[in-house]
Amino acid sequence: MSIQNEPPVEGYYKRHIFFCLNERKNGEDCCARHDAQQGFDRCKSRIKQAGLAGPGGTRVNKAGCLDRCAGGPVAVVYPEAVWYTFVDSDDIDEIVDSHLRDGKVVERLLLPPDVGR
Repeated sequence: MSIQNEPPVEGYYKRHIFFCLNERKNGEDCCARHDAQQGFDRCKSRIKQAGLAGPGGTRVNKAGCLDRCAGGPVAVVYPEAVWYTFVDSDDIDEIVDSHLRDGKVVERLLLPPDVGR
């Protein structure tokens, strides 16, 4: 799926990607138990390497619980509100290259809409 209308650069950033890094102490499933920090670190590094960081580019942010734990680890890209799940660095690289750089959603990594906590 391609993003039809690229968001105008009206704000400071073109896109934000938020990674849930929440850790639950009570033994419940959470993104922190699925290497979410590694995905965040990889994305931040790749965004910088690709020259996509900074004004008019992409901001990589940490988030608390995004309440979609059953699909963890999860990340969401705004302003498009595209939810992803990922398992390794290759998945993160594909999100960066395809979506954050080229504006094309990575269909195979989409979090199903009915996945919640």
